[in-house]
Amino acid sequence: MLDIELEHFRNLVSLAAVDGKIEDIERVTLSKIAFERGIPLDRLNIMLDRAHEYLYLIPQNHVEKEKQLEDMIKFALVDGDFAPAEHKLINTVGEKLGFSKTELDDLVEKHLRKLKVK
Repeated sequence: MLDIELEHFRNLVSLAAVDGKIEDIERVTLSKIAFERGIPLDRLNIMLDRAHEYLYLIPQNHVEKEKQLEDMIKFALVDGDFAPAEHKLINTVGEKLGFSKTELDDLVEKHLRKLKVK
């Protein structure tokens, strides 16, 4: 597995834990993503146990930045609740990645609309 993919996955684990708890649906989603990316179950469990220790790692190119931000938004919405802590982390990360407030709001709104359509 590429280091950038592992960093990206670790960022999703960090996002899951940002509101102080990792919901069952978030665990299931992380398990599916880990399986798809070839991350062993024992490594996933260690990552989940240490989720609160992780620092967010910033990707180096624009394509990865946008992909990671989109994945974070989708993941934050997986439990049907967009917790204020998740929204705050996404805004903070988005700003650090170079996205404007308007771009961030538009991305979040786009995903919220998709959620309501389903």
